[in-house]
Amino acid sequence: MAVIKWVGAALSAAMLAALPPSAGAQAYPDKPIRLIVPYPAGGGSDVMARAIAEKLTTALAVQIVVENRVGAGGNIAASVAAKAPADGYTLFFGAAGPLAVNPALYEKLPFDPVKDFMPIGLVGKMPLFLTVPVSLPVQSLKELIELAKARPGQLNYASSGIGGTTHLAMEVLKSQTGAGITHVPYKGTAAGVADMLGGSIQAIFDAWATTGPHVQAGKLRFLAVSTAGRSALEPQLPTVAESGFPGFDLYVWYGLMAPAGTPPEVIAKLSSETAKVMAQADLKERFARLGMEPMTSTPEQFATHLRAETAKWAKIVRDSGARAE
Repeated sequence: MAVIKWVGAALSAAMLAALPPSAGAQAYPDKPIRLIVPYPAGGGSDVMARAIAEKLTTALAVQIVVENRVGAGGNIAASVAAKAPADGYTLFFGAAGPLAVNPALYEKLPFDPVKDFMPIGLVGKMPLFLTVPVSLPVQSLKELIELAKARPGQLNYASSGIGGTTHLAMEVLKSQTGAGITHVPYKGTAAGVADMLGGSIQAIFDAWATTGPHVQAGKLRFLAVSTAGRSALEPQLPTVAESGFPGFDLYVWYGLMAPAGTPPEVIAKLSSETAKVMAQADLKERFARLGMEPMTSTPEQFATHLRAETAKWAKIVRDSGARAE
């Protein structure tokens, strides 16, 4: 009898082992995933996040629900994501601002970009295009600097606000050139571009999606791109470095992250599926229309990138003297 019971138990164990994962513990993911985005709905960064969410919804066979949490330079969204359960069902659409710039810009953050998050993978970068109105008598970055020096205090540049990348990029350029261009901060660069079209602003570092249509309409002019290499969006346009200011390499980057403690196998799956999504031709085309360039990385490469970017932006913020308002 004991032998029969032992055989029965063994058979039961074998049958359970042969069952698919769905019959026991559910395989990840088995319910909707929340993607927290630190930007307003409808903006370029939000549209990019939603395009990725749409693709991942298909790849993972569960709905990716985008949740916009705006405010405090991305700190609110990052804090909410950092404090979420580490189960793979809350992700953060991280970016250079909240993750690499804000640690130096704010005296205290409600989250730690390194300790509170696990990188999944980089997804894209946004070059910044130095743009001027066509009425300004300059055809190159060097000519802009010469004009600024000839008219000290008479040229203004717009930004999305103190401590934003559009502000800090110009401050780096000013420190390299000694040009006295006055900063005029706005709540978003769209208003700054409108004033540039109106004549009160003479320059801006901004995304292609904001200024590109006006360049195409013949109202604004690109002078240079902020990245180390030329942009695929405007391959004929020289970089700032090529224009006589070596070492200049600034851009906004984006990546997916999960709360610290998320199981490694979940991170691995999300990273793998994200890389596949980013390789799809139609997504690359959508990115191009937004002025974005796709990126991919492993979680380890993203972690290394974050450390390097944090150190770089800390120096820029320190040198500029910028502090969060």
